[in-house]
Amino acid sequence: MALKMDNINFSYPGQPVLHQVSCGFNTGQIHVILGPNGSGKTTLIDLMAGLSSPGQGQVRLNHTPLSTLSRTHLARKIALVSQNYNIRFPFSVKDVVLMGRHPYIDRFSSPSARDRAMAEDAMASTGIFHIKHKKVTELSGGEKQRCVFARALCQDTPYILLDEAFSSMDIHHTMHLLRILKQSATHQDKTVIAVLHDINLAATWADTLLLIKSGRVIDQGPPESVFTEENIKQVFNVTPRVAFNEFSNSFQAFFKA
Repeated sequence: MALKMDNINFSYPGQPVLHQVSCGFNTGQIHVILGPNGSGKTTLIDLMAGLSSPGQGQVRLNHTPLSTLSRTHLARKIALVSQNYNIRFPFSVKDVVLMGRHPYIDRFSSPSARDRAMAEDAMASTGIFHIKHKKVTELSGGEKQRCVFARALCQDTPYILLDEAFSSMDIHHTMHLLRILKQSATHQDKTVIAVLHDINLAATWADTLLLIKSGRVIDQGPPESVFTEENIKQVFNVTPRVAFNEFSNSFQAFFKA
């Protein structure tokens, strides 16, 4: 496993969140984390990104404890796209995307021609090139999420973490960015770990699913073994019917109105 969590416990003051969580994520795949509100999904992502430290257990990146890596080294390995990313200063879209190159730029140096070219490519691929001079504080929610997504692509890390990164995005742009992630995993051997709320979208795009409830891992594996009626009922407290859908080429869950 390229990224592994071993026996993780985590608590906020007076509030236990994760309990004996062990899981692993292989390279070259899209891994999706599913669970109800308050189950610990964002905390898992924060631990993998090095933003929080476990109270017990260890997060390892290619057998190296995350806690031993410098911030710069981490930023060259892991990019995070968060739903709560907020910029109050009126940077341009281009400036925000270029921030993805900061881990590779010396403190008193300016972005190189290659850095700027990578930012241009990231903006073009995410469909925000035409607004590159617009202030990020003037963007819609979906545009801002695509801007942060482009910054992560510009960061060019082997690991991409996404925490509800499509929550403000329409289905067209969501599908387009998921295709970019799939190509990155398949052709560039990147590891993508994403928190999603849409369980059918997850079943369509994920190579593996991780189900979590009340801070405990319920199941992890390929969708055909994890995306079951029993698991969905246990995790989400709803009664679905799960069937293979030929159009999406994946298992999908159906619910009564």
